[in-house]
Amino acid sequence: MLSTQCLPCCTVILLVLFELALAQYEHLGYPPGYPDPEQEHYIAPQLSPDTPRIQLRLAGDKRKHNEGRVEVFYNNEWGTVCDDDFTIHAAQVVCRELGYLEAISWSPSSKYGKGQGPIWFDNLHCTGKEKTLALCPSNGIGVSDCKHSEDVGVVCSDKRIPGFKFVNTLPNHVENLDIQVEDVRIRAILSSYRKRIPVTEGYVEVKDGGKWKQICNTEWTQLDSRVICGMFGFPGERKYNARVYKMFARRRKPTYWDYAVNCTGNEAHLSSCKLGQASSLKLNGTCAGGLPVVVSCVPGRDFAPTSMTGFRKAFRQEQPLVRLRGGAIVGEGRVEVLKNGEWGTICDDSWSLLSATVVCRELGFGTAIEALSGGRLGQGMGPVHMNEVQCTGFEKSITECVFNKEALGCSHEEDAAVRCNVPSMGFQQSLRLSGGRNPYEGRVEVLVERNGSLVWGTVCSESWGTMEAMVVCRQLGLGFASNAFQETWYWPGEVSADNVVMSGVRCSGTEMSLSHCLHHGAHLSCAKGGGRNAAGVSCSETAPDLVLNPQVVEQTTYMEDRPMFMLQCAHEEDCLSSTANQVPANSYRRLLRFSSQIHNNGQSDFRPKAGRHSWVWHDCHRHYHSMEVFTLYDLFSLNGTKVAEGHKASFCLEDSECDEGIEKRYECANFGDQGITVGCWDTYRHDIDCQWVDITDIKPGDYIFQIVINPNYEVPESDYTNNILKCRCRYDGHRVWMYSCHNGGSLSTETEQTFPGLLNNQVTHR
Repeated sequence: MLSTQCLPCCTVILLVLFELALAQYEHLGYPPGYPDPEQEHYIAPQLSPDTPRIQLRLAGDKRKHNEGRVEVFYNNEWGTVCDDDFTIHAAQVVCRELGYLEAISWSPSSKYGKGQGPIWFDNLHCTGKEKTLALCPSNGIGVSDCKHSEDVGVVCSDKRIPGFKFVNTLPNHVENLDIQVEDVRIRAILSSYRKRIPVTEGYVEVKDGGKWKQICNTEWTQLDSRVICGMFGFPGERKYNARVYKMFARRRKPTYWDYAVNCTGNEAHLSSCKLGQASSLKLNGTCAGGLPVVVSCVPGRDFAPTSMTGFRKAFRQEQPLVRLRGGAIVGEGRVEVLKNGEWGTICDDSWSLLSATVVCRELGFGTAIEALSGGRLGQGMGPVHMNEVQCTGFEKSITECVFNKEALGCSHEEDAAVRCNVPSMGFQQSLRLSGGRNPYEGRVEVLVERNGSLVWGTVCSESWGTMEAMVVCRQLGLGFASNAFQETWYWPGEVSADNVVMSGVRCSGTEMSLSHCLHHGAHLSCAKGGGRNAAGVSCSETAPDLVLNPQVVEQTTYMEDRPMFMLQCAHEEDCLSSTANQVPANSYRRLLRFSSQIHNNGQSDFRPKAGRHSWVWHDCHRHYHSMEVFTLYDLFSLNGTKVAEGHKASFCLEDSECDEGIEKRYECANFGDQGITVGCWDTYRHDIDCQWVDITDIKPGDYIFQIVINPNYEVPESDYTNNILKCRCRYDGHRVWMYSCHNGGSLSTETEQTFPGLLNNQVTHR
C-alpha cells in the first residue's frame, strides 16, 4: 500500500505527465470552432508623464497584413528601428502595442525594404513585459550608428488582444497612423439581410475596448468600402438604399467610434488603413451631418446568397486567365496563369500582398490574407509565365500588372501562391469531429433538422472514402484528409449523436460542405448503422501531389513483339489483354512500351494506404506489393472508345532519384519502407513487366493514350487533376509514335479540344 507521504509525489508526477500529453498536440494549434484557452483581458497602459509618446505601424513590402517593417512616429516624424540586439521580446512589445496577441517572429536586414527618416531606436534590450517600446532600454531615442539596410521587421499573430483599446497619444497627427482596433464586422441591420448567408450588407462596426461602435460616414469613401468588403471575402462593393438606413438610425441611437478612416482602397485589412481625423461628434453622441457607415458588398459567384437572383447579381470573373491549384480550402492555392493555351506559374520574386490581392479579387474572393512564396502550396509543372510582378492594386486581372517576361533562374521551387479572404458561410457550425485524440481527427457528426429541431448525428460509412473525407476536412478548415475511416469504434463520440442522420454520401471532392454532396436526404438507408460503424476522418495540413513527366513518356515509347513464354509473371498479374488466355506459349504479344517518371510535387510524402503487415509478397517479381492498383494505361479511339488497356496491378514504390539536396527515404529492397519523398520521383523503366499496353489486337491508326495515377483515390493528394496524362498516338502496323503528351489541366479548354472524344472521358470515382 502507498504511504501517505508518497501521495504528493504521485500527484506531481501525474500533473507532469498530463502536461506532456497535452504538449504533444500543442504544435497543431486550435482549429476554427475549437475552444481556445482563455485570454487575458486588455488593460490600457498607464504611462508616467516623462515616458516619450510614440506610435507604431507595420510598413514595407508585406506578404501579410500583420507583418512588416517596424516604424515609429516620434517628434512629428516617422522613422525605423535598427536590428542590433533586437530579439523576440522586443517584437512581443511591438505587436502588443499594436493590439496583436503576440509576436510570431522578427526579421533583420530590411527584409521588408529600407525605410526612411531617422532610426529612432538602436540596441533595444526589451524583456517583453514593457507597455511601450519607448520603455525598453536602448541607446536613447534617435541615437544610432545603423543604416536603413538594418531596419527590423516583425510578424505578429493575426489574433487581436480581447478588449484592446486604441489610445492615440498624438492627437495632432492622427492621419499618419495605422488603425489599431480589436475587431471589425459587418452587422446586418435590415431583416431581409439578417437571414442571408453570407452577410453582404450592413453597418461597419469596430470593436474598441470590448464594445462595438459604428463609424461616422462624413469622411467615408467608396475606397473605404472596398477595403471592408475585401476583408470579408467580397471582390467589390455596390450602392445601397440609404433612405432605409436613415430611418433606422433615427429609431436607434448609434454609438460612434472616436475616429474617421482614410483608406487608399488597396489595403488588405482595415488595420493597414490610416486613421482619419477625430470624429466631430455632437454633445448628444451623433455625428455632425452624418449617419453610421453602411457597406453593401458583391459576392463572388460561389458565394451568392441564392441560386436564382443571387447569381445574376454576383461578381463574375470576366475571363478565366487565372486559377488556384494545390490548396486545401476554397480561396487558397498556387497561382497559375494561362498563356498561349498553356497553364504556367508565377515566380515569387517581388511577390507581395498587393499582387496577391489582385489575384484574389479576380477570382471572386476578397483581399489576400497572405502572399506565399517558395512553392509553399506545392510545385507546378510546365513554364513559369510571370516574374517580378508589380501591381497597383486596381487591375482587373494579374495579367494586366507590370511583370518581367523573362523567368531566368526561376524554378518551380519559387512558385507563388495565395490565401484569400472568403465569406463566412457558417459551414463549420454544422459539422464536428468527435472522440479523436486531437482536433484533427474523429468521428464525423453533422447537425441536421429533425421534426423541427436541430440534432447531431453520425454519417453512414458505406461508400465513405477519400473524396468525402476531403470535403469534411475542408469544411472544418483543417486542410486535407489523410485518412477516411469506415469504422470508428476506437473514437467514442457523443452518445447522444450515435444515430445515423446522413447516408449515401458521394462527393466529387470540390464541395465546400458535406451537405452539398449527393446523399439520400431524409430517406436514410444504412445497414451497418451509426455508432461504432460511423464514418470518420483524420486531417492533415499537407498532402502529396503526384505528377507524371510527359517528356519521358514521349521519348521512351517503342513497340516490342514478345513471346508468351517470357510473359508468365505479367500474365499472372493480368497485364495482358483477355485474348492472351487462349493462345499457345510459342505465340507472340505486341506490346506498346514506355517509361514513366512519377514526381511528388506536393508538401508531404506519398505513402501507400495499406500498412506493411498487409503487403503481399509476389514471388514471381520478388518484391512486396503495397497497393493493388497504382496506375492505369488505356488506349482510346478518337471517338473515346477504349480499345486496349494495361495497369500496374501492384507495385514497388520507392525513390529512384531526387532533386538536389534531398535524400532518398524509401526503397523496396529488404522489405524496406515504400513511398515517394517530396521532391523525388519513382521511375518505371520501359523494360520492366507490365510497363506496357498489349496492342496485339488493335488495327493501325490514330489513337489517344492515357495514364492515370492513383486512379481509385486510395491515397489523398492535394490535386487529382494532374494525375492524368494524355498523348496522341499513331500506330502504322510496324512502328508507334507518341506526341503532344501533357498532364491533365495543363492546357486550355480550346487546346484540349484537339483530343476529340475525350472531353467527357473522366476517371470514374471508385
